[in-house]
Amino acid sequence: MSMKYMTMMLGPVMTNCYIVYDSETKDAMVVDPAWDYDKINQALEDHQLHLKFIFQTHGHADHIGALQELRNRKNVPVYIGEGDKDLISNSRNNLSLFMGHPIECASPDYIAHEGDTITLGNLSFTVIETPGHTPGGLCLYGEGVVFSGDTLFRYSVGRTDLYGGSSRTLISSINDKLMGLPDDTVVLPGHGPESTIGEERRGNPFLYGGW
Repeated sequence: MSMKYMTMMLGPVMTNCYIVYDSETKDAMVVDPAWDYDKINQALEDHQLHLKFIFQTHGHADHIGALQELRNRKNVPVYIGEGDKDLISNSRNNLSLFMGHPIECASPDYIAHEGDTITLGNLSFTVIETPGHTPGGLCLYGEGVVFSGDTLFRYSVGRTDLYGGSSRTLISSINDKLMGLPDDTVVLPGHGPESTIGEERRGNPFLYGGW
Protein backbone atom coordinates (compact mmCIF):
# COMPACT_ATOMS: atom_id res chain seq x y z
CA MET A 1 0.00 0.00 0.00
CA SER A 2 1.43 3.34 -0.99
CA MET A 3 -0.38 5.37 1.68
CA LYS A 4 1.74 6.56 4.57
CA TYR A 5 0.85 8.92 7.39
CA MET A 6 2.44 10.72 10.29
CA THR A 7 0.63 11.71 13.46
CA MET A 8 1.70 14.94 15.16
CA MET A 9 0.20 15.94 18.51
CA LEU A 10 0.10 19.72 18.44
CA GLY A 11 -1.25 22.65 20.42
CA PRO A 12 -2.53 23.23 23.94
CA VAL A 13 -4.91 20.23 23.95
CA MET A 14 -2.68 17.81 22.02
CA THR A 15 -4.72 17.67 18.84
CA ASN A 16 -3.81 15.00 16.29
CA CYS A 17 -2.63 16.55 13.04
CA TYR A 18 -2.09 14.03 10.26
CA ILE A 19 0.27 14.32 7.33
CA VAL A 20 -0.92 11.79 4.76
CA TYR A 21 1.00 10.99 1.60
CA ASP A 22 1.44 8.69 -1.36
CA SER A 23 4.88 7.12 -0.91
CA GLU A 24 5.27 6.77 -4.68
CA THR A 25 4.37 10.30 -5.82
CA LYS A 26 5.19 12.11 -2.55
CA ASP A 27 1.92 14.03 -2.89
CA ALA A 28 0.60 14.93 0.57
CA MET A 29 -2.38 16.37 2.42
CA VAL A 30 -2.61 17.71 5.94
CA VAL A 31 -5.67 16.69 7.92
CA ASP A 32 -6.42 19.29 10.63
CA PRO A 33 -3.35 21.57 10.82
CA ALA A 34 -3.91 21.98 14.52
CA TRP A 35 -1.08 24.25 15.57
CA ASP A 36 2.56 25.13 14.93
CA TYR A 37 3.19 25.75 11.23
CA ASP A 38 6.94 25.29 11.67
CA LYS A 39 6.63 21.71 12.93
CA ILE A 40 4.22 20.77 10.14
CA ASN A 41 6.44 22.36 7.52
CA GLN A 42 9.54 20.66 8.89
CA ALA A 43 7.86 17.25 8.64
CA LEU A 44 6.85 17.95 5.04
CA GLU A 45 10.38 19.02 4.16
CA ASP A 46 12.06 16.14 6.00
CA HIS A 47 10.08 13.64 3.90
CA GLN A 48 10.35 15.72 0.69
CA LEU A 49 6.58 15.89 0.33
CA HIS A 50 4.50 18.00 -2.04
CA LEU A 51 1.54 19.43 -0.13
CA LYS A 52 -1.54 19.43 -2.39
CA PHE A 53 -4.37 20.43 -0.05
CA ILE A 54 -5.66 20.71 3.53
CA PHE A 55 -8.65 18.73 4.78
CA GLN A 56 -10.54 20.00 7.85
CA THR A 57 -12.66 17.51 9.76
CA HIS A 58 -14.25 20.51 11.47
CA GLY A 59 -13.59 24.13 12.35
CA HIS A 60 -12.79 24.27 16.07
CA ALA A 61 -9.83 26.33 17.23
CA ASP A 62 -7.64 23.40 18.24
CA HIS A 63 -7.86 21.98 14.71
CA ILE A 64 -7.20 25.18 12.73
CA GLY A 65 -4.35 26.85 14.61
CA ALA A 66 -1.94 26.61 11.65
CA LEU A 67 -4.55 26.60 8.88
CA GLN A 68 -4.18 30.15 7.60
CA GLU A 69 -0.39 30.19 7.66
CA LEU A 70 -0.11 26.77 6.03
CA ARG A 71 -2.54 27.56 3.22
CA ASN A 72 -0.93 30.94 2.55
CA ARG A 73 2.68 29.82 2.61
CA LYS A 74 2.07 26.66 0.58
CA ASN A 75 -0.63 28.16 -1.65
CA VAL A 76 -2.91 25.13 -1.32
CA PRO A 77 -6.71 24.82 -1.18
CA VAL A 78 -8.79 23.94 1.87
CA TYR A 79 -11.67 21.45 2.10
CA ILE A 80 -14.30 21.77 4.85
CA GLY A 81 -17.94 20.85 5.44
CA GLU A 82 -20.82 23.15 4.52
CA GLY A 83 -21.93 23.62 8.11
CA ASP A 84 -18.46 24.68 9.29
CA LYS A 85 -17.46 27.02 6.47
CA ASP A 86 -18.25 30.05 8.62
CA LEU A 87 -16.91 28.52 11.84
CA ILE A 88 -13.29 29.01 10.84
CA SER A 89 -13.84 32.76 10.41
CA ASN A 90 -15.66 33.35 13.71
CA SER A 91 -13.32 33.37 16.71
CA ARG A 92 -16.21 33.23 19.19
CA ASN A 93 -17.93 30.23 17.67
CA ASN A 94 -14.74 28.31 16.89
CA LEU A 95 -13.71 28.85 20.53
CA SER A 96 -10.33 30.44 19.80
CA LEU A 97 -11.42 33.69 21.46
CA PHE A 98 -11.73 31.84 24.75
CA MET A 99 -8.33 30.18 24.33
CA GLY A 100 -6.64 33.59 24.30
CA HIS A 101 -5.49 33.19 20.70
CA PRO A 102 -8.27 34.42 18.36
CA ILE A 103 -8.23 32.61 15.01
CA GLU A 104 -10.17 33.88 12.03
CA CYS A 105 -9.42 32.18 8.72
CA ALA A 106 -10.54 33.06 5.23
CA SER A 107 -13.34 31.07 3.63
CA PRO A 108 -12.46 27.57 2.40
CA ASP A 109 -11.74 26.89 -1.26
CA TYR A 110 -13.92 23.79 -1.47
CA ILE A 111 -17.03 22.63 0.34
CA ALA A 112 -16.84 18.86 0.76
CA HIS A 113 -20.08 16.90 0.54
CA GLU A 114 -21.21 13.36 1.35
CA GLY A 115 -19.80 10.90 -1.16
CA ASP A 116 -17.27 13.26 -2.74
CA THR A 117 -14.10 11.53 -3.89
CA ILE A 118 -10.80 13.22 -3.09
CA THR A 119 -7.67 11.89 -4.75
CA LEU A 120 -4.08 12.27 -3.61
CA GLY A 121 -1.52 10.85 -6.00
CA ASN A 122 -2.65 7.24 -6.45
CA LEU A 123 -4.76 7.33 -3.28
CA SER A 124 -8.51 7.79 -3.10
CA PHE A 125 -10.69 8.93 -0.20
CA THR A 126 -14.42 9.42 0.27
CA VAL A 127 -16.01 12.25 2.25
CA ILE A 128 -18.51 11.25 4.95
CA GLU A 129 -20.69 13.93 6.51
CA THR A 130 -20.88 13.35 10.28
CA PRO A 131 -22.53 16.33 11.98
CA GLY A 132 -23.06 16.39 15.73
CA HIS A 133 -19.84 17.64 17.27
CA THR A 134 -20.16 20.60 14.91
CA PRO A 135 -22.84 21.27 12.28
CA GLY A 136 -20.49 20.52 9.38
CA GLY A 137 -18.30 17.77 10.80
CA LEU A 138 -16.65 15.47 8.27
CA CYS A 139 -14.80 12.19 8.26
CA LEU A 140 -12.52 11.06 5.44
CA TYR A 141 -12.44 7.37 4.55
CA GLY A 142 -10.11 5.43 2.29
CA GLU A 143 -7.04 3.24 2.01
CA GLY A 144 -8.11 1.27 5.09
CA VAL A 145 -8.43 4.22 7.46
CA VAL A 146 -10.99 6.81 8.51
CA PHE A 147 -9.95 10.22 9.80
CA SER A 148 -12.73 10.75 12.33
CA GLY A 149 -11.89 14.18 13.74
CA ASP A 150 -13.77 14.76 16.99
CA THR A 151 -16.70 12.59 15.93
CA LEU A 152 -15.37 9.24 17.16
CA PHE A 153 -12.56 8.49 19.60
CA ARG A 154 -11.22 5.26 21.06
CA TYR A 155 -14.11 4.09 23.29
CA SER A 156 -15.57 7.60 23.32
CA VAL A 157 -17.30 10.20 21.16
CA GLY A 158 -17.03 13.94 20.62
CA ARG A 159 -18.56 16.42 23.03
CA THR A 160 -21.80 18.06 21.97
CA ASP A 161 -22.16 20.95 24.44
CA LEU A 162 -20.40 23.48 22.20
CA TYR A 163 -21.77 25.78 19.49
CA GLY A 164 -23.94 23.83 17.04
CA GLY A 165 -23.48 20.50 18.80
CA SER A 166 -26.15 17.80 19.08
CA SER A 167 -25.80 14.52 20.95
CA ARG A 168 -28.64 12.85 19.05
CA THR A 169 -27.17 13.92 15.71
CA LEU A 170 -23.67 12.78 16.66
CA ILE A 171 -24.73 9.28 17.69
CA SER A 172 -26.81 8.96 14.53
CA SER A 173 -23.82 10.03 12.43
CA ILE A 174 -21.60 7.42 14.03
CA ASN A 175 -24.12 4.57 13.90
CA ASP A 176 -25.47 5.34 10.43
CA LYS A 177 -22.25 6.37 8.70
CA LEU A 178 -19.19 4.96 10.47
CA MET A 179 -20.32 1.68 11.97
CA GLY A 180 -21.06 0.35 8.50
CA LEU A 181 -17.38 0.52 7.56
CA PRO A 182 -15.30 -2.70 7.59
CA ASP A 183 -14.23 -3.96 11.03
CA ASP A 184 -10.53 -3.60 10.27
CA THR A 185 -10.82 0.08 9.28
CA VAL A 186 -8.31 2.00 11.38
CA VAL A 187 -9.90 4.96 13.19
CA LEU A 188 -7.58 7.98 13.32
CA PRO A 189 -9.25 10.46 15.70
CA GLY A 190 -8.72 14.13 16.47
CA HIS A 191 -7.38 13.32 19.94
CA GLY A 192 -5.95 10.27 21.64
CA PRO A 193 -4.91 6.85 20.32
CA GLU A 194 -6.13 5.12 17.19
CA SER A 195 -8.69 2.33 17.20
CA THR A 196 -10.63 0.24 14.69
CA ILE A 197 -14.28 0.26 13.67
CA GLY A 198 -14.62 -3.30 14.99
CA GLU A 199 -13.25 -2.33 18.40
CA GLU A 200 -15.64 0.60 18.63
CA ARG A 201 -18.63 -1.41 17.50
CA ARG A 202 -17.95 -3.98 20.20
CA GLY A 203 -16.74 -1.79 23.05
CA ASN A 204 -17.72 1.87 22.73
CA PRO A 205 -20.16 2.54 25.61
CA PHE A 206 -21.64 5.61 23.91
CA LEU A 207 -23.05 3.76 20.91
CA TYR A 208 -26.50 2.89 22.13
CA GLY A 209 -27.98 -0.37 21.01
CA GLY A 210 -24.73 -1.90 19.81
CA TRP A 211 -24.20 -3.61 16.47
